[in-house]
This record gives sequence, structure tokens and C-alpha cells, in this order.
Amino acid sequence: MTTTTVIGVKLLSGLDSAALSPRDTVGESEVWPGVADPAGLLSGITDWLTGYGNHQTRRTYAEGLGLPVTTADIGAWLDAPARDQWADAVADYAQAVVIPPAAKPAGRTGPPPAARGRLRACHWLRWCAANGVDPTMATSAQVKTWLRDLESAGAAPSTRDRMLATVKTMYASLADAGLVAANPAALDRRRLGLAAAAASTSATVTLTTRQVRALHQAAGTPRRGASACDVARSVAIVALFTLGLRVSELCGLDCADLHVTRGRRALRVHGKGGKVRVVYLSVPAERALLEYLALRADGTGTEVVTGAGRRTRTSDLPLLVTRGGRRFSRQAIWHLLRRIAASAGPDLVGVAEVMHPHSLRHFYVTAAVEAGASLEHVQADVGHASIDTTSGVYDHAARDPARSAVDLVADAWHLNDA
Repeated sequence: MTTTTVIGVKLLSGLDSAALSPRDTVGESEVWPGVADPAGLLSGITDWLTGYGNHQTRRTYAEGLGLPVTTADIGAWLDAPARDQWADAVADYAQAVVIPPAAKPAGRTGPPPAARGRLRACHWLRWCAANGVDPTMATSAQVKTWLRDLESAGAAPSTRDRMLATVKTMYASLADAGLVAANPAALDRRRLGLAAAAASTSATVTLTTRQVRALHQAAGTPRRGASACDVARSVAIVALFTLGLRVSELCGLDCADLHVTRGRRALRVHGKGGKVRVVYLSVPAERALLEYLALRADGTGTEVVTGAGRRTRTSDLPLLVTRGGRRFSRQAIWHLLRRIAASAGPDLVGVAEVMHPHSLRHFYVTAAVEAGASLEHVQADVGHASIDTTSGVYDHAARDPARSAVDLVADAWHLNDA
């Protein structure tokens, strides 16, 4: 195994405490093990990311590939002695994902860090470095090996499909720019067992109105160690999710996105592909959000810590912030929902462990259609690019038990002892 590969294994396996000095690396591998032209590759990826107008989308894709999304991790890239082109490439990338290039912090050098999680080592760019693969020279066979490793790590088919789609889109851009000869991720998803059959039922849990009500009530229940603002924040997050938002859209909301239009409070939601839509607040969502914002202002003034450690005024800040005053990450929202669901009592028993932000988005679609809303209106509410997607969410969701004949059949054959 080469020196570069050894370094890649150490740094990409999640052993972040094993910092290596520059003398342990050779050549360009000092900044990105296994990559012949780190600056060129990072610049190509940055060009692709900047094609998305939504900053949160850029951060989501970058994080999913294994690229750094924090100031400290980007600063670690700059610690290694490297050419000016690399420093320029890192600065451009930092600007693309809305992370200011900070002063160099003390820390490790090496390949792109990724978000914590059980699949951390399997993010594509980390997997490549750990296996001595230059991403610009990757083959379809290596992509298939990566997918098998993801499966062995416990990634669900939907997760593998989503990660493959991100890698495929990135390589399509790199191929257009002439940085790679072909797209190694342009694989047949159906043959790989990643594409669900058209008539299949979604694996996402379909919540009932009773369960959503229980989740909302649990969010508002005072808990040990939680301030009134913490509780109000939880209620606001659950209430906002009942509007059909994606988790990335919720995380990306700023205070300036809250406004009044046509006499009603609404949010400017920045969706996929940089598309912006207006989402009106329901009565419970408006009440919960305003209560949270009022408590936040009373408790900390109008200052919230930004990602760069600076403080700024409320109108320029995230709409929802953590206890530490920072923008929520998708993972933090996910964990919060599951914690709330776990405390919601018998209505959510068996659901808490599989609770997902998309469960509430699916609830919005199914509840709206079953209440008589037109598919066109629901499509506009949730920001689906095609009405077929909206229809598919509804058709593939688990049906309301009232729309099933199972009880009628049971009544026909089963003798009631009573």
C-alpha cells in the first residue's frame, strides 16, 4: 500500500485525532490523498455547486460527497504547504458553500472531512481516498464497489440511490468541463436494485392526524433542563413541518424570509434548483413561530452567533437557531424529531425510531388530498417540479385504513365470539 493510500485510510476512516504532519505526506497528496490535481478537481466541483442558487442545497451536496462544510475543516485544508492554486480553489469553494475562509486553525491536514454518522467513511470522496482512487480516474466498476460497501455499511436502497444520484450529477458537470473522460456513475439504477417499481409503496412512514397531533403536543410539553424558548422552538419546528417543507428548506430559512403577503404571513422558501415559492403559515404554525421568535428576542436580544463566530442583527439571521445560536443542521432536526416522537406516548410507539422529516411532508400531501385539495394546489404548496411527483407521493403512501376492504372481508368469514 502506498504512502498516499495509508494516509487516506487513516484520515478517512473517521480517526480525526490522528493528525499527520506534512512530512508524512508526499507531493499533492498533502492536501488530498490520491488526487493528482486537487485544485483542478475542487474548482470543478465548486463550479458545479455554484450552479445551484440555494446555498443550503450546495452545502447538502457538498456534505453528502464528503467535502468540509465548517470553517475549521476548511481551515485544516489550508494548513498543509500547497501551491497558490490550491489556496485559491479552497477560497472559491468556501465562498460557494457560504463558509468564510477563516484564519488557519491548528489541526490536521488531509482529505475532505465529512459529517459525523455511520456512513461517514462511505461518502464518495472519502471512500475514494481511503481506497487509493483518484476521483477523476474512477471507473464504473469502482462505483459499483462503493455501492456494495454502502450496502454492507447498512445504507438503505433509497439512501444509496440518493448518494449515487449526487455523484452522477457531479460527474456530469465534471465531464462537461473536460475534467473527466466519462461519467462512471451513469449506471442503470433498476439493474442495481435501487429504482423502486412504479406501483410500490413508499417506505416513508405515513402519519395519521392523531399521530401528528400527539407529536405537536409532545413538542410543547416542558421537559427537564429545557427553557421556555427550547420548548417553543420544538413546537415551531413541528408546526412548520406540517406545512410540507423539506428539511433542507427548513434549515435554510432566514428571518428575512418571514413576511406578509396578501394580508397573510408567509415564508419565502428556497427549494430545489434555486426555485423560490411562497408558503402561507397555518394558524398553529404562525402562532408557534411568533411565540418562539418573541422568546428568543427576550432571552438573547437580537444577536445570534454566525458560522464565522461573528454576531449580526436578527433580520440577517437564520429563522431557527440551536441553543448555541447557530443554524440547524439536517441531522440536528432529524434527532430532535425522533426525541420528540419518543416522548409522545402510545400514539407514536413503533414510529419514533423511524421518524423522518419527510414523514411530515408526506402527511401534508396525503392529508391535503384526502381533505379535497386539488393536486395542482398541493404541488405548488410543497414545491414539486411535476404534478406526477405529487400524485406519486399520494398514490404510493400507505392508504387510509378506511379505504381498505380488509375489515369487510374479515367480517364475512370471522365468527365474533362475543
